[in-house]
Amino acid sequence: MGRRLKESITSRYFEAANRLTSKDARRRIIAYVESYDDVFFWRTVLGGLEDDTCYFEIMLPSKGTLQRGKKSVLMSVIADNAGKDMIACVDADYDYLMQGHTISSQKVLENPFVFHTYVYSIENFQCYAPALRNVCVMVTLNDHAIFDFYDYMRQFSETCYPLFVWSVWAYRTGNYNYFSLTDFTKVIEPGKFNIFTPQVSIDNLRHKVTRRVNILKQHFPKAKESYLALKAELASIGVTPQNTYLYIQGHHIFDAVVVPIMTKVCNYLRMEREKEIHVTSTHRTQMRNELSCYENSIEDVRSMLKKNVGYMSSQQFKKLQSDVDAFVKKLKSEM
Repeated sequence: MGRRLKESITSRYFEAANRLTSKDARRRIIAYVESYDDVFFWRTVLGGLEDDTCYFEIMLPSKGTLQRGKKSVLMSVIADNAGKDMIACVDADYDYLMQGHTISSQKVLENPFVFHTYVYSIENFQCYAPALRNVCVMVTLNDHAIFDFYDYMRQFSETCYPLFVWSVWAYRTGNYNYFSLTDFTKVIEPGKFNIFTPQVSIDNLRHKVTRRVNILKQHFPKAKESYLALKAELASIGVTPQNTYLYIQGHHIFDAVVVPIMTKVCNYLRMEREKEIHVTSTHRTQMRNELSCYENSIEDVRSMLKKNVGYMSSQQFKKLQSDVDAFVKKLKSEM
């Protein structure tokens, strides 16, 4: 099955299909993605690069042949057969941070027909801090700024950063069995959180991170030089203490950090708006009508985060889009 699949799903197959169409027809480029959730994100990446000469069709690996959501399978089958008419679009995970130190990283970074998110995954983009206030407004239709998401995610990142570098170091050096990604995410769970006293959460997080960092220093006493070298390398590719949350496991940032905070903020904003309706209504019927109208207008936190496209202003997204733009321009020059 694997061999037949590799022989059938190739860029040459789609190139031949394009040749069968009219000379005036737009060139179709197949973009394979990992899962259903990735389709909309990659549409925001690729859509703006389409014109009257070419367009992208975003697809999942064929049902019954490739398992959805399995990056290793997508890379081993699609990426190895990718080309001008068939590209692979994947989450970077830690492959970007590995900078070619693993086979998987080499495939992601060196194959000109494989495009990656630069951040860990699309969930990190959806949690892009400068856009989170707008998401709150989308959810609650209340523009009262009661929480500084940008500042909190900055402090969260700076606090996690020393342990984050240890996490990348562990994978770079083959010591992930001692300190795994799961171990890392368990340490950086915010725990109890109050939107009006966020510093308590940061202080608690700093205590946990410092304790684990000290344990790692004791276990790897000769790691200082390689650890500092890794910090410098990470900085050179755009990873800083302030934006670390973009490179931490996306599901964790989405589910354990951003959604719980946003839910509390949005619940407060909803209650504030409902209280306002109670106070300003002139009679009970008007109050019921206004509350009903408001309840029908508000949205769900998770669904709004997934629809959030505020990340399009981020440097990481622009870098990704620039990569695809260069690919399209080269393709057109050869047509």
